[in-house]
Amino acid sequence: MQLFTNTNYQIINKRKFAYVLSGTLILISIISLILHGGPRYNVDFTGGTIVQLKFEKDVVIEQVRGILSEHKFGDAEIKHYGNERELMIRIGLQNHDKDAITKVEGLLEKGLADNPFIVERVETVGPKIGHELILDALAAIFWAMVLILFYVMWRFEFKFSIGAIVALIHDVTITMGIFSVFNLEISAPIIAAVLTIVGYSLNDTIVVYDRIRENLKASKKNLADLAGTVNTSINDTLSRTIMTSLTSLIVVVVLDLFGGEVLRTFALALIIGIVVGTYSSIFVASSIVVDWNTKKA
Repeated sequence: MQLFTNTNYQIINKRKFAYVLSGTLILISIISLILHGGPRYNVDFTGGTIVQLKFEKDVVIEQVRGILSEHKFGDAEIKHYGNERELMIRIGLQNHDKDAITKVEGLLEKGLADNPFIVERVETVGPKIGHELILDALAAIFWAMVLILFYVMWRFEFKFSIGAIVALIHDVTITMGIFSVFNLEISAPIIAAVLTIVGYSLNDTIVVYDRIRENLKASKKNLADLAGTVNTSINDTLSRTIMTSLTSLIVVVVLDLFGGEVLRTFALALIIGIVVGTYSSIFVASSIVVDWNTKKA
Protein backbone atom coordinates (compact mmCIF):
# COMPACT_ATOMS: atom_id res chain seq x y z
CA MET A 1 0.00 0.00 0.00
CA GLN A 2 1.33 3.42 -0.96
CA LEU A 3 -0.15 6.77 -0.01
CA PHE A 4 2.14 8.77 -2.26
CA THR A 5 3.07 7.57 -5.76
CA ASN A 6 5.00 9.40 -8.46
CA THR A 7 5.21 12.53 -6.31
CA ASN A 8 7.38 15.48 -7.21
CA TYR A 9 7.08 17.77 -4.20
CA GLN A 10 9.76 20.48 -4.21
CA ILE A 11 10.85 19.73 -0.66
CA ILE A 12 14.46 20.83 -0.99
CA ASN A 13 13.37 24.19 -2.39
CA LYS A 14 11.45 24.74 0.86
CA ARG A 15 14.47 24.05 3.07
CA LYS A 16 14.93 27.68 4.12
CA PHE A 17 11.39 27.70 5.51
CA ALA A 18 12.19 24.42 7.29
CA TYR A 19 15.33 25.98 8.78
CA VAL A 20 13.31 28.91 10.10
CA LEU A 21 10.66 26.61 11.61
CA SER A 22 13.24 24.31 13.18
CA GLY A 23 15.31 27.25 14.44
CA THR A 24 12.22 28.79 16.05
CA LEU A 25 11.26 25.55 17.80
CA ILE A 26 14.83 25.00 19.02
CA LEU A 27 15.06 28.60 20.27
CA ILE A 28 11.79 28.23 22.18
CA SER A 29 13.05 24.95 23.63
CA ILE A 30 16.35 26.44 24.77
CA ILE A 31 14.68 29.53 26.28
CA SER A 32 12.19 27.34 28.16
CA LEU A 33 14.96 25.09 29.47
CA ILE A 34 16.93 28.13 30.65
CA LEU A 35 13.90 29.71 32.35
CA HIS A 36 13.09 26.41 34.09
CA GLY A 37 16.71 25.89 35.13
CA GLY A 38 17.07 22.85 32.90
CA PRO A 39 14.81 19.80 32.51
CA ARG A 40 12.40 19.04 35.31
CA TYR A 41 13.75 15.75 36.60
CA ASN A 42 11.56 13.45 38.64
CA VAL A 43 12.54 11.50 41.73
CA ASP A 44 14.50 9.01 39.58
CA PHE A 45 17.14 11.70 39.13
CA THR A 46 16.68 14.23 41.94
CA GLY A 47 16.28 11.78 44.80
CA GLY A 48 13.49 11.71 47.36
CA THR A 49 10.36 9.64 47.85
CA ILE A 50 7.15 9.17 45.90
CA VAL A 51 4.12 7.66 47.59
CA GLN A 52 0.92 6.77 45.73
CA LEU A 53 -2.29 6.66 47.78
CA LYS A 54 -5.75 5.40 46.85
CA PHE A 55 -8.67 6.83 48.84
CA GLU A 56 -12.18 5.46 49.19
CA LYS A 57 -13.68 8.79 48.06
CA ASP A 58 -12.57 11.71 45.94
CA VAL A 59 -9.91 13.79 47.64
CA VAL A 60 -9.16 17.50 47.22
CA ILE A 61 -5.49 18.38 46.70
CA GLU A 62 -5.81 21.71 48.53
CA GLN A 63 -7.14 19.92 51.61
CA VAL A 64 -4.22 17.48 51.59
CA ARG A 65 -1.73 20.31 51.09
CA GLY A 66 -3.26 22.20 54.02
CA ILE A 67 -2.80 19.19 56.27
CA LEU A 68 0.81 18.64 55.24
CA SER A 69 1.66 22.36 55.33
CA GLU A 70 0.96 22.49 59.05
CA HIS A 71 4.10 20.46 59.48
CA LYS A 72 7.31 20.40 57.39
CA PHE A 73 5.83 18.93 54.20
CA GLY A 74 4.36 22.11 52.70
CA ASP A 75 6.73 21.92 49.71
CA ALA A 76 5.70 18.38 48.80
CA GLU A 77 4.41 17.96 45.27
CA ILE A 78 0.84 16.64 45.27
CA LYS A 79 -1.20 15.68 42.23
CA HIS A 80 -4.00 13.37 41.20
CA TYR A 81 -2.86 10.14 39.61
CA GLY A 82 -5.34 8.75 37.10
CA ASN A 83 -8.55 9.79 38.92
CA GLU A 84 -9.81 11.97 41.78
CA ARG A 85 -9.43 9.19 44.35
CA GLU A 86 -5.72 8.60 43.80
CA LEU A 87 -2.91 10.91 44.82
CA MET A 88 0.80 10.92 44.18
CA ILE A 89 2.87 12.79 46.77
CA ARG A 90 6.50 13.56 46.05
CA ILE A 91 8.71 14.44 49.00
CA GLY A 92 11.98 16.11 48.05
CA LEU A 93 15.29 15.48 49.74
CA GLN A 94 15.06 18.72 51.73
CA ASN A 95 12.04 17.35 53.61
CA HIS A 96 13.04 13.73 53.55
CA ASP A 97 14.03 11.51 56.46
CA LYS A 98 13.66 7.86 57.34
CA ASP A 99 10.21 8.37 58.83
CA ALA A 100 8.88 10.82 56.20
CA ILE A 101 6.37 8.41 54.66
CA THR A 102 5.16 7.20 58.05
CA LYS A 103 4.67 10.82 59.17
CA VAL A 104 2.76 11.73 55.99
CA GLU A 105 0.52 8.68 56.33
CA GLY A 106 -0.15 9.52 59.96
CA LEU A 107 -1.03 13.13 59.17
CA LEU A 108 -3.45 12.11 56.41
CA GLU A 109 -5.06 9.37 58.50
CA LYS A 110 -5.73 11.96 61.20
CA GLY A 111 -6.74 14.83 58.92
CA LEU A 112 -8.87 12.70 56.56
CA ALA A 113 -10.34 10.28 59.06
CA ASP A 114 -13.59 10.07 57.06
CA ASN A 115 -11.76 9.08 53.87
CA PRO A 116 -9.50 6.07 54.51
CA PHE A 117 -6.79 5.15 52.03
CA ILE A 118 -4.31 2.45 51.13
CA VAL A 119 -0.69 2.87 50.04
CA GLU A 120 -0.29 1.50 46.51
CA ARG A 121 3.32 2.39 45.79
CA VAL A 122 6.39 3.83 47.48
CA GLU A 123 9.61 4.68 45.62
CA THR A 124 12.71 6.09 47.27
CA VAL A 125 15.89 7.23 45.54
CA GLY A 126 18.95 8.60 47.34
CA PRO A 127 20.76 11.76 46.14
CA LYS A 128 23.88 9.87 45.05
CA ILE A 129 21.91 7.40 42.94
CA GLY A 130 19.90 10.23 41.38
CA HIS A 131 23.06 12.12 40.41
CA GLU A 132 24.60 8.98 38.93
CA LEU A 133 21.47 8.33 36.89
CA ILE A 134 21.64 11.82 35.36
CA LEU A 135 25.29 11.30 34.37
CA ASP A 136 24.52 7.84 32.98
CA ALA A 137 21.58 9.18 30.95
CA LEU A 138 23.67 12.00 29.47
CA ALA A 139 26.50 9.58 28.72
CA ALA A 140 24.11 7.19 26.97
CA ILE A 141 22.78 9.95 24.70
CA PHE A 142 26.30 11.29 24.01
CA TRP A 143 27.80 7.93 23.06
CA ALA A 144 24.77 7.09 20.95
CA MET A 145 25.42 10.28 18.95
CA VAL A 146 29.15 9.54 18.60
CA LEU A 147 28.60 5.97 17.40
CA ILE A 148 25.94 7.13 14.96
CA LEU A 149 28.37 9.74 13.61
CA PHE A 150 31.02 7.08 12.89
CA TYR A 151 28.48 4.63 11.50
CA VAL A 152 27.06 7.10 8.99
CA MET A 153 30.58 8.26 8.05
CA TRP A 154 31.57 4.65 7.41
CA ARG A 155 28.44 3.80 5.45
CA PHE A 156 28.12 7.04 3.50
CA GLU A 157 30.27 10.19 3.60
CA PHE A 158 31.17 12.86 6.13
CA LYS A 159 28.56 15.33 4.85
CA PHE A 160 25.86 12.71 5.35
CA SER A 161 26.95 12.11 8.95
CA ILE A 162 26.73 15.84 9.71
CA GLY A 163 23.17 15.95 8.39
CA ALA A 164 22.20 12.89 10.45
CA ILE A 165 23.71 14.21 13.69
CA VAL A 166 22.17 17.67 13.27
CA ALA A 167 18.78 16.03 12.68
CA LEU A 168 19.15 13.90 15.83
CA ILE A 169 20.19 16.87 17.97
CA HIS A 170 17.23 18.74 16.46
CA ASP A 171 14.82 15.94 17.45
CA VAL A 172 16.13 15.50 21.00
CA THR A 173 16.25 19.27 21.68
CA ILE A 174 12.69 19.88 20.50
CA THR A 175 11.36 16.86 22.40
CA MET A 176 13.03 18.00 25.63
CA GLY A 177 11.90 21.55 24.91
CA ILE A 178 8.25 20.54 24.60
CA PHE A 179 8.51 18.71 27.93
CA SER A 180 10.02 21.86 29.43
CA VAL A 181 7.36 24.18 27.95
CA PHE A 182 4.58 22.07 29.47
CA ASN A 183 6.58 21.51 32.68
CA LEU A 184 6.53 17.72 32.36
CA GLU A 185 8.92 15.57 34.37
CA ILE A 186 11.86 13.74 32.85
CA SER A 187 12.06 10.22 34.22
CA ALA A 188 14.14 7.15 33.37
CA PRO A 189 11.47 5.88 30.91
CA ILE A 190 11.58 9.26 29.13
CA ILE A 191 15.35 8.86 28.61
CA ALA A 192 14.59 5.43 27.14
CA ALA A 193 12.02 7.09 24.88
CA VAL A 194 14.59 9.70 23.78
CA LEU A 195 17.06 6.95 22.83
CA THR A 196 14.25 5.20 20.96
CA ILE A 197 13.54 8.46 19.13
CA VAL A 198 17.22 8.69 18.15
CA GLY A 199 17.09 5.20 16.62
CA TYR A 200 13.76 5.80 14.93
CA SER A 201 14.81 9.10 13.39
CA LEU A 202 18.13 7.66 12.23
CA ASN A 203 16.34 4.74 10.55
CA ASP A 204 14.21 7.14 8.49
CA THR A 205 17.26 9.22 7.61
CA ILE A 206 19.27 6.17 6.52
CA VAL A 207 16.46 5.08 4.17
CA VAL A 208 16.53 8.48 2.47
CA TYR A 209 20.35 8.50 2.36
CA ASP A 210 20.39 5.06 0.73
CA ARG A 211 18.09 6.28 -2.03
CA ILE A 212 20.20 9.42 -2.49
CA ARG A 213 23.31 7.28 -2.94
CA GLU A 214 21.54 5.00 -5.41
CA ASN A 215 20.24 7.92 -7.44
CA LEU A 216 23.63 9.64 -7.41
CA LYS A 217 25.25 6.52 -8.86
CA ALA A 218 22.56 6.23 -11.54
CA SER A 219 22.49 9.94 -12.37
CA LYS A 220 24.77 11.21 -15.11
CA LYS A 221 24.61 14.67 -13.54
CA ASN A 222 25.94 13.24 -10.30
CA LEU A 223 26.81 16.08 -7.89
CA ALA A 224 26.11 18.77 -10.48
CA ASP A 225 22.42 18.58 -9.62
CA LEU A 226 22.62 17.30 -6.05
CA ALA A 227 19.55 19.28 -4.95
CA GLY A 228 17.44 17.72 -7.68
CA THR A 229 18.72 14.22 -6.94
CA VAL A 230 18.09 14.62 -3.20
CA ASN A 231 14.60 15.97 -3.88
CA THR A 232 13.83 12.97 -6.12
CA SER A 233 15.16 10.60 -3.46
CA ILE A 234 12.94 12.11 -0.76
CA ASN A 235 9.90 11.75 -3.02
CA ASP A 236 10.87 8.14 -3.80
CA THR A 237 10.89 7.24 -0.09
CA LEU A 238 8.04 9.53 0.99
CA SER A 239 5.35 6.85 0.95
CA ARG A 240 7.47 4.47 3.02
CA THR A 241 8.38 7.20 5.51
CA ILE A 242 4.79 8.37 6.03
CA MET A 243 3.36 4.85 6.27
CA THR A 244 5.97 3.80 8.82
CA SER A 245 5.31 6.90 10.89
CA LEU A 246 1.53 6.51 10.76
CA THR A 247 1.58 2.87 11.85
CA SER A 248 3.97 3.69 14.69
CA LEU A 249 1.83 6.66 15.74
CA ILE A 250 -1.29 4.50 15.93
CA VAL A 251 0.41 2.23 18.46
CA VAL A 252 1.80 4.99 20.69
CA VAL A 253 -1.41 7.05 20.56
CA VAL A 254 -3.36 3.99 21.78
CA LEU A 255 -0.69 3.54 24.47
CA ASP A 256 -1.10 7.19 25.47
CA LEU A 257 -4.90 6.97 25.65
CA PHE A 258 -5.28 3.59 27.33
CA GLY A 259 -1.89 2.74 28.84
CA GLY A 260 -2.56 4.45 32.15
CA GLU A 261 -0.84 7.28 33.97
CA VAL A 262 2.50 5.48 34.28
CA LEU A 263 2.93 5.12 30.50
CA ARG A 264 1.33 8.40 29.44
CA THR A 265 4.41 10.63 29.43
CA PHE A 266 6.50 7.84 27.88
CA ALA A 267 3.98 7.53 25.05
CA LEU A 268 3.83 11.32 24.70
CA ALA A 269 7.61 11.47 24.26
CA LEU A 270 7.39 8.85 21.52
CA ILE A 271 4.56 10.71 19.78
CA ILE A 272 6.57 13.93 19.76
CA GLY A 273 9.69 12.07 18.64
CA ILE A 274 7.99 10.26 15.77
CA VAL A 275 6.43 13.46 14.42
CA VAL A 276 9.59 15.54 14.80
CA GLY A 277 11.83 12.69 13.60
CA THR A 278 9.77 12.17 10.45
CA TYR A 279 9.87 15.91 9.74
CA SER A 280 13.64 16.12 10.28
CA SER A 281 14.43 13.12 8.05
CA ILE A 282 12.48 14.77 5.23
CA PHE A 283 13.28 18.46 5.68
CA VAL A 284 16.44 18.74 7.78
CA ALA A 285 18.96 15.92 7.31
CA SER A 286 18.90 15.87 3.51
CA SER A 287 18.77 19.66 3.23
CA ILE A 288 21.98 19.94 5.25
CA VAL A 289 23.67 17.49 2.86
CA VAL A 290 22.73 19.76 -0.06
CA ASP A 291 23.86 22.98 1.63
CA TRP A 292 27.08 21.41 2.97
CA ASN A 293 28.03 20.25 -0.53
CA THR A 294 27.13 23.66 -2.02
CA LYS A 295 29.45 25.44 0.41
CA LYS A 296 32.24 22.95 -0.26
CA ALA A 297 31.85 23.28 -4.03
